[in-house]
Amino acid sequence: MKRYFITGLLVLVPLFITLWVLKALIGLMDQSLLLLPADWRPEKYLGFYIPGLGTILTLLIVLITGVIATNFFGRRIILFWESLLARVPVVKSIYYSVKQVSDTLFSGSGDAFRKVLLVRYPHPEAWAVAFQTGTPSREIAQHSDEELVSVFIPTAPSPVNGFFFFVKKRDTVELDISVDAALKYIVSMGVVVPPEKADRAATYAGD
Repeated sequence: MKRYFITGLLVLVPLFITLWVLKALIGLMDQSLLLLPADWRPEKYLGFYIPGLGTILTLLIVLITGVIATNFFGRRIILFWESLLARVPVVKSIYYSVKQVSDTLFSGSGDAFRKVLLVRYPHPEAWAVAFQTGTPSREIAQHSDEELVSVFIPTAPSPVNGFFFFVKKRDTVELDISVDAALKYIVSMGVVVPPEKADRAATYAGD
């Protein structure tokens, strides 16, 4: 009986968690329907709410925005809009900070979150999985006699939270695993082990 119960949990728990996450995402994207006037919303004509219609609208908005932003006139509109935001002190700080992060993460350029590292944390005898987010500014780097790298150490099982540190480059170990595999490893708290590769982990020069 115990074996059957555990087997049922192994089947149903991942399924329920997956459905719960999908429901949360769809519910969040369905909020885009609130952008429409009340008389234009689907439930006004259908008489009931259909989950997912707002998700379709959200995807269309993202796609259309991308199409507009890639042509000459669209870029001019975006530049004009950003120039307006730049005149609002608080909004300017928030917008450009978020824009810089999103450009780094989604543009495919740069080294942010491209490397998975091992760093000594929370004490010298322990290792933690971290992501390299870049290199420190000159103002910070000048206070160290060795090369530094900036790293983000996510927490388990929620990798969206974590700690940001500057560590010595020679004290890190670069792992030959993908960011996706590392995230699964963190979320599962070490249960889902990244697949083995032929090449062993490579360390930075100076180790």
